[in-house]
This record gives sequence, C-alpha cells and structure tokens, in this order.
Amino acid sequence: MKGPKKTVSSAEVARLAGVSRSAVSRTFTPGAYVSEETRRRVLEAAEMLHYSPNAIARSLSKKSSGLVGIIASNLDNPFYAAMLAELSSQLQRHDYGILLLVADSPKLDTLIPKLLSYQVDGVILPAATLSSQMAVILQRSGRPVVLVNRYLRDEVVSSVSGDNVGGGRAVAELLVATGHRRIAFIAGQDDTSSSRDRQQGLAEGLARHGIAICARETGQFNHHQGAIAARQLLSRYPRPDAIFCANDVMAMGALEVAKVEFGLRVPEDLAIVGYDNSEQAGWPLHQLTTVDQHLGAMAREAVELLVDRLRTGHDGIEHRIVPATLVQRATTRRRPD
Repeated sequence: MKGPKKTVSSAEVARLAGVSRSAVSRTFTPGAYVSEETRRRVLEAAEMLHYSPNAIARSLSKKSSGLVGIIASNLDNPFYAAMLAELSSQLQRHDYGILLLVADSPKLDTLIPKLLSYQVDGVILPAATLSSQMAVILQRSGRPVVLVNRYLRDEVVSSVSGDNVGGGRAVAELLVATGHRRIAFIAGQDDTSSSRDRQQGLAEGLARHGIAICARETGQFNHHQGAIAARQLLSRYPRPDAIFCANDVMAMGALEVAKVEFGLRVPEDLAIVGYDNSEQAGWPLHQLTTVDQHLGAMAREAVELLVDRLRTGHDGIEHRIVPATLVQRATTRRRPD
C-alpha cells in the first residue's frame, strides 16, 4: 500500500535549479524582483519536480493570507451573482483570492466574527445590511472594509455605491415626460440605503413637477414579494399608471402580474421601470426600462479602494459614487420629440 505522496520542498527546487531558497520564494511572489535567467531555471526545476508553492506557509511568514473575505447575500438576484463574479475577477487581477461566506442579511452579523477568524486581509460586503456594532468590530479588527451598493450614515466604513438618488430622479423625469401622473413605488428593504435613496430621488424628481408618489409597497428585493406588491398596487382605485421598482427582479414580477393577472398593456396602460440593468432585463421577454448602475465600474472602484488601503495602510473612510444611466426599453412610452 502506497503512503501519502511526498511534498516537494522549495529547498529541493533550489538545489536542482542551482539557486538559493530565497530566489525560489521571490520567483513565486507576485511583484518580487528576480532575474529572467533565475526565473527560468526555477520554473523549469519546479515543473520537473511537480512543485507547487505552499500559499498557507507563505502567508504565515508574510503575516498576510492573500485573501479578501466576502459575505454575499441575495445571490438569487442576478445582479448580485454578477457582482460577486466581477469582484472575484478584479481581486484576482491584484493577486488576491477570496474567502466567500453566503448568508441571508439577518445572519450577517453572526458571520462576521467567523470571517475574521480566517485571518483575511480585508473585507468586501456587497448588498450587506451591516449593523453599526459590527461595523465598529470590523474597524477595530484593523482590516480595511468596503461596502458595495450600500453605505452607513455614520462615518465608520468605506463604501462604493451607485448614484441611487440621481437614478430615481431620472426615472421621475422619464415618467412625467411620457404623460404619467399616478406613479407608484415598490421599495426593496426599508433598512437599505439603496432603496431609500431610489425612493428619495423619485420623490424629488416628481416634486419638481408638483406630483407626489401616489402609493408605495415593499417587495423585499425579490420576485415573489415584488409580484405581491404589484398586485396590491394594481388593485387600488384609481390604479397607478406607472410603477417604479427598486430593482429589476421586482419589476419583472410586477410586469408578469400586470400582463397576466390584470390584462394590462405595457406600456400603453401601465409603465414599469426597474433598477440594475441586469442581463435578464434586456431579454426579449422583458425588454425592461431600467437604470444601469454600471456594475463593472462599481466592482473596480471597490477593489481599488480596498487594495489601496491594504498596500498603503491608509485607514481613512471614503465614499465613492458611480454615476447611473437610464436605459429605456419597451416597458415605457417613448419620450416626445
């Protein structure tokens, strides 16, 4: 019976390549200087011996794990699944791996101590509802933290978010310009900055024209609750002639309810607008008018902000806002020329 396969050490690679162990270490350390000749000899020796550097041992010696912790939620929402993929890709470009924990938002606080126990170098929290207490714990841990698509009112944690107020205003201007006056809003979760700001932008944009939001329901950012909220709104009299939803998933639920259950023509009888510009929003079945948050730019800004903190040790709090863009499709009337 064969025993476990022997692990090849860096010393063996160094002997075969005729170099020092430190040269082997530098060859496999991103950004470290090593001559091209030395690199060639080390890599050839490593290939012959089937050597792989021990990332865990290297992290212990460097006091850095090379990992960024991410607690993700709402992965059934295509926007956040795409956000996670983009964050991972951006971090890999900077030679960081990710340690991922997935949870429902109410469980987020219980997972943060677990995440920190893995000795991650930094933390990114996309779409996370973070309590002020846990924000302070993160800050005291000495690790840089960046919220994505959320922010806290107190200056405790850095963040990158879209211009949600501006996006809401753009929706208001479009709906008013296309003749709507009874405009309803389906919120996401009431304790999230993104939903609050999108509603604020809508309300401010409508107020410029002497109009108020005619009705409001909460859809919890998911398809099922969004459909329920739309059903409640469309059962009112007089019913809204436009519905702005705080994300695309809820808007798709509202679109299905309006067409299938109420027999409404969209956009002739009812306009529907979403938020996120997810891939599904552009599918022929939906052709949803929505607001593009520019997910790629948001992920890049978040990773750049975190990596800057990791490399410089700067601990200042910074909030970055990515501009939003209205994308008009078939669920709203065309603007008059």
